[in-house]
Amino acid sequence: MTMLENPPLALYVHFPWCVSKCPYCDFNSYALRGPLAEDAYVAALCTDLEAQAGAASGREVISIFLGGGTPSLFSPRGIGALLAAARRQLPLAAGVEVTLEANPGTIERGRFAEYRAAGINRVSLGAQSFEAERLAALGRIHSPEETCRAAEELHVAGLGNFNLDLMYGLPGQDPAGALRDVEAALALDPAHLSHYQLTLEPGTLFAGRPPALPDEEALERMLALCGERLAQAGLAQYEVSAYARSGRQCTHNLNYWRFGDYLGIGAGAHGKLTCVTPATVLRSAQPREPRRYLTVAAQGAAQQRIVPAEQLPFEFMLNALRLREGFEPALFTRRTGLAWDTVAGPLEQLIARELILREGAGYRASPLGWRFLNEALLAFLPENPQSAG
Repeated sequence: MTMLENPPLALYVHFPWCVSKCPYCDFNSYALRGPLAEDAYVAALCTDLEAQAGAASGREVISIFLGGGTPSLFSPRGIGALLAAARRQLPLAAGVEVTLEANPGTIERGRFAEYRAAGINRVSLGAQSFEAERLAALGRIHSPEETCRAAEELHVAGLGNFNLDLMYGLPGQDPAGALRDVEAALALDPAHLSHYQLTLEPGTLFAGRPPALPDEEALERMLALCGERLAQAGLAQYEVSAYARSGRQCTHNLNYWRFGDYLGIGAGAHGKLTCVTPATVLRSAQPREPRRYLTVAAQGAAQQRIVPAEQLPFEFMLNALRLREGFEPALFTRRTGLAWDTVAGPLEQLIARELILREGAGYRASPLGWRFLNEALLAFLPENPQSAG
């Protein structure tokens, strides 16, 4: 390996509880049974953060993302205590992006103003759809009206930098319905929109009892119509499933996609850290089950492993090829420590198949490559003969 650089550093915090488990969800989340153990969980997060902060070696944190589960089940007081601990343990960049994921059905009137006072400056709101029938099919607990009220609350609270999560390819949905959802989302004036296809993930209720979903032709029509409308509205696509107004791209997710580093705290949270000396990339994972996490968080329970050098090309491309901007060879070598010829051969083969484009000094997925990204990534798997440099 060649010299590695310390990439930008972020902090991810996982909140594992939801009001109910959605049938399509494969995240580490659990339906809440009984009272929320807010104080105990926030205390465990603070202890976990303290145990991991030393590994960051004083590096500045550019973003904090509170994800789940449903972080908005936690009070502004609890969120504020966690963010205060982060400020004590880590140097935070000026203007650090601090995102809270929120479910429209768990937000009380006036609460977003309290979250903002606690240190939140960006919100990701799980709308998913604006048609009650689609929400019911997805097992969502909120109504379209609650999403609209939540967006209004965000604007009133001065949190105009918010994302709406929107899904397409839903049971019973046609292209016109997918476009109606986008129109309803645009009416709420979000700064950012995540627009992604419903997929049947292993281990979910939908995987065991699959609903009838739109066919491939309908899906392509949905994507084309919705992408064109979002572009007309001034939200540019900068990642496979992300659209943003100018200057409102998600800093936290950009860091993932550029193969940056992040600490992961909370039940089931994952982290990635680059060690310049010796030149290694470390992955960490916390215990998934919340009760076990609460028991062992104080003991520095994260399991760490070194990412083998032969796996780094796949891990880098898994992220970088999601971006419209793609990447330049220098970024690959700085973030992986590997020579460029490790991936030059597979990239040339993908260019020949029209899945990758070479533009100036950079490389990015073509529109065809974005549609068949998983197939393109196979070229970088260690066991794939194409991945030999």
